Amino acid sequence: MVQLNAQKDSLKSKLQFEMDFRFRAEQDWDSQKSDGSFREDRSRLRYRFRTGLSYAQDWYTFGFRIRTGDPNKQQDPQLTLGKGLKEYGTLPLGFEKIYFQSEWNDFKLCLGKNSYPFTKNNELFWSDNVFPEGISIKKKINLKSPLLNEIELSGGHFVMASNNTSFNKDAYFQAFQTSFTGWDKRIMVFPSLYVFRNIPDIPDGDHSFLLDYTIMHFGSSLKLLKDHSFRIDFDYYQNFENYESNIDVASNFTDQRNGFVVGLKYGDLKVADNWFFSISYADLERYSIVDYMAQNDWARWDYSAFNSPDGRLSNFRGAEIVAAYAISDKINIVSKYYIVEQLIPYGTSKETGQRIRFDINVKF
Repeated sequence: MVQLNAQKDSLKSKLQFEMDFRFRAEQDWDSQKSDGSFREDRSRLRYRFRTGLSYAQDWYTFGFRIRTGDPNKQQDPQLTLGKGLKEYGTLPLGFEKIYFQSEWNDFKLCLGKNSYPFTKNNELFWSDNVFPEGISIKKKINLKSPLLNEIELSGGHFVMASNNTSFNKDAYFQAFQTSFTGWDKRIMVFPSLYVFRNIPDIPDGDHSFLLDYTIMHFGSSLKLLKDHSFRIDFDYYQNFENYESNIDVASNFTDQRNGFVVGLKYGDLKVADNWFFSISYADLERYSIVDYMAQNDWARWDYSAFNSPDGRLSNFRGAEIVAAYAISDKINIVSKYYIVEQLIPYGTSKETGQRIRFDINVKF
């Protein structure tokens, strides 16, 4: 009996359980369509639930996590109260992560479907709700220099859509990143190269052509004051693909391949009574990112006209203002305000929008 109890205790020590819940109130207004008309102002109450389990040994971890959300809408795990679920019917759930992860000698290998493995400042290139499927590897090099503390080398291959033929016919995403941390960990610079091949112009199978992206990303984050969590983030994107001879790309969008984001951030929500504030400005041209892999928070723009629920958040400039407070180590409240404007109209008018959100987040 003692041995059995010891085995149970050993197993319990290797299992880690997670669960969280979010409730959101949201208001949208001033959302102009491409034909010049305005969308109806919209109020929504929304929520998200996630739970997961991982098992860890000395050198490897296996884990999974499930969440609420439309299975055809990878960017958005939130559900809207009273929408599409009949009269108090059951809710859709799905696996957002299933992975095997191994670490040894400062190497980290991950197989399966897991969190985005590359350093980023925000969700304007890749949403936190999008979990790529594939293989990634990372090598960390610790240095003793006070000017250069650490280097991380990362790479990965991820399949967005398998076409049941050879690997090079898949819709896939490859990434290569070198991250430098220095000046007593106050500055981080992470140049990256993102290669997308055979990417549908419209997500969820209703596309009319495939497109390639080769995106160079220069990202950086600077902690301005040593004893305070006040920092400035900057990201620049350049897509090196030439679309001038591509008959599928409209002529007024062939050179829309650059983008940048700048943000000021202060504080964190790690412990009770902490505050967090940020303000960000983004200017992202149409093909500077893959729009339906990025966040869909800043505006109501989506591909619903093409039978897809996914967001299309590129070809815009706008701002995000955030204020948040940690009620406890496990509970925080967050308010966000967005204002956006399209760069180049798809129709007779530029699309616009304003949005405000109030979230309460609870971890168990």
